[in-house]
Amino acid sequence: MDILLKLGVALVVGLVGGKVARIFRLPNVSGYLVAGLFLGPSFFGYVTEADTESLAIISEVALAIIAFSIGSEFIFRDMLKLGKSIMVITLLEVVGAVVVVFALMFFVFGQPFAFSIVIASMSAATAPAATLMVIRQYRAQGPLTRTVLPVVALDDVLGIMAFGIAMSLARLSVGGSGSSLWHMLTQPLIEIVGSLLLGTVLGYLLTFVGKRAADKDELQGVSLAAIAVATGLSNMLGLSPLLTNIMMGTVLVNVMRHSTRVFGSINDFASPVYILFFTLAGASLDLRILMSVGLMGLGYIVARAGGKMLGAYVGARRVGAEDAVRKYLGLTLLPQGGISIGLSVLVRQLLPQYAVPITTIIMFSVLVYEVSGPIFSKIAIQKAGEIGGVDGPGESLKTSAEERAV
Repeated sequence: MDILLKLGVALVVGLVGGKVARIFRLPNVSGYLVAGLFLGPSFFGYVTEADTESLAIISEVALAIIAFSIGSEFIFRDMLKLGKSIMVITLLEVVGAVVVVFALMFFVFGQPFAFSIVIASMSAATAPAATLMVIRQYRAQGPLTRTVLPVVALDDVLGIMAFGIAMSLARLSVGGSGSSLWHMLTQPLIEIVGSLLLGTVLGYLLTFVGKRAADKDELQGVSLAAIAVATGLSNMLGLSPLLTNIMMGTVLVNVMRHSTRVFGSINDFASPVYILFFTLAGASLDLRILMSVGLMGLGYIVARAGGKMLGAYVGARRVGAEDAVRKYLGLTLLPQGGISIGLSVLVRQLLPQYAVPITTIIMFSVLVYEVSGPIFSKIAIQKAGEIGGVDGPGESLKTSAEERAV
């Protein structure tokens, strides 16, 4: 069947899912994901695994745009006030997740050290897409919202580093390391530094060209081209497209005086891409995984959530963050997606003896967290009193949230 037809059907089904979600006062993202489930192998099988691979470019574009948008939150004058606090909170929530998951797998389920340390390191990264979409849908703003976006960006950096170190230790423990310890430990650092340097260079180039754009259409074209170049070069050089685009957005927001024009032009283009991204993400999930993970999969879900919430609370309390941040930040850090799935591919290459159980548990976790994560994010920003914060206190919840689609 023609791939464009499937693309059109996926977009329509996603839009319907978003509308149904709003009827039940749920985030649009949850509606897109659940609607996608019906298109995938769990129900009608309309979108096959081959289709998902053919449409992978949509996911890559969506994640690149999301990463670029997250970069806009790293305003240096604000980060100088919050920088240390953000780092402490992020470090502790990452450590919390890794330690709790490792303890459960190694001491409770009796799994080998290599298995336990690798799957624990994969629990660190948070999928920023769902959280960002919920914040945008409900036009949220406040201490919690200002904290969560830098945290989810930084914990991806720390998550990649943790995975690199964990994989090194795991391969040494099973005697399968074909590379030197120094190479295995420095490889994640090279990837991170290289991504940040590339993002910095492209950010200055985009600033230079963007200032000279004749109109909004030209600015949008230039911005999309920059995101595409950043993503393509990162893939070609073995760097992280996510970190490169985050850094490019960070440079732009701090160097370009009217950078909101650039981010606004990207947002005008991005909405249908986001809908397709989340709908196809739902279509790629298979509920049959539920039958194969058992107690260990359920334990991973609970341990990761508990570790992140505990670490975020301890970190926020240690830096004297506001009550809303201490109480609810952990709930916004639950979504798990692209980075964890990407790391699963590396596990299959570097630690094949544990690839099947690790990949199965991670995919189950993605299934659970991608559907429930946006709901928990909404609960968090609602309890923090930040829904509609962009519009000020005068705008009602109905007009600022429930009536607006992504």
